[in-house]
Amino acid sequence: MENSKKNILVAPLNWGLGHATRCIPIIRELEKNGFAPILASDGVALQMLQKEFPHLQALELPSYDIEYAKNEADFKWKLIKNSPKMIDAIFSEKKIVKKWIAEYHLQGIISDNRLGVYSKKIPCVFITHQLNVLSGKTTWISSKLHQHFIKKFTECWIPDMEKNPNLTGKLGHLKKNKLNLNYIGPLSRLEKRDLPIRYDLMVILSGPEPQRTFLEQKLKNEVRLFAGKVLFIKGSVEEEQKIDQDENVTYYNFMTSAELETAFNESEMVLCRSGYTTVMDLAKLGKKAFFIPTPGQFEQEYLAKRFKRNGYAPYSKQDDFKIEFLKDVKLYRGLPQLEKTIHWKQLLILFEGE
Repeated sequence: MENSKKNILVAPLNWGLGHATRCIPIIRELEKNGFAPILASDGVALQMLQKEFPHLQALELPSYDIEYAKNEADFKWKLIKNSPKMIDAIFSEKKIVKKWIAEYHLQGIISDNRLGVYSKKIPCVFITHQLNVLSGKTTWISSKLHQHFIKKFTECWIPDMEKNPNLTGKLGHLKKNKLNLNYIGPLSRLEKRDLPIRYDLMVILSGPEPQRTFLEQKLKNEVRLFAGKVLFIKGSVEEEQKIDQDENVTYYNFMTSAELETAFNESEMVLCRSGYTTVMDLAKLGKKAFFIPTPGQFEQEYLAKRFKRNGYAPYSKQDDFKIEFLKDVKLYRGLPQLEKTIHWKQLLILFEGE
């Protein structure tokens, strides 16, 4: 009775790979609980999900065309300049979703930060770890705007703990609100495994261009000076996996979830962006890390500073980073391992309907 399964659209934002990767456990649970997930995104986020779930139907959504500035100072200006494109994409999403509900008999929607992917006709969930969207002096406006969109959804799932200790701090917690919030606990597609350590350092890159490439170029020079074995995952999703060896460094262009799980578990420490999806993975696996936030991305800078202040992990600005900074990692205690069982059956009752 394959066709009796309820179709649920899962639509992550294509902004780096984080939104798509944290949807992986959700897609797995939908399948386990007898739903039929339909994937929807654009660009590398969609490619990545298609590699993970080649058996699932995949649909293309309009791109938000988020371009990153080449330097930090222009970051906000670039976003403002791009906002008309973004607004167009959100309006297009709404039209497309209306059509898809009829065409694919959708019974529910899970949108990870795609603001136009919702409908009043069916239950819709919004996933975000940012109820407050930090943008410097305009934080008040960007946060209010984001909350205005969140209100349009049936529920908002926050992949964090409601009380302290938590991973998001002021990003994912409001003093007062009228939103239908559900703190579901951190999401990770990875499991902690007891494997022998093969690498002294794992470098994993992520996030949008051109900053991903800038960091890759910088770290390629730095890791040559590292005394130990390095696994370097570039985070560029391509048709075929490529593996290169350069003295003490093993390079991969990308890895599947299963390969990444092994790689994390076999590495002593991790050098990475302070993107929230990576943060949740590190917390789950109990790995110590050094963070390099994406220049100009207020949210990553806030998280990196907060983790340093709380004694969890050190960080450095991209331009300042030197490989010898990694010796500080042992002085920090690592991210808190927040144990919370996600009650998927309870969460997914929302889509049971009649």
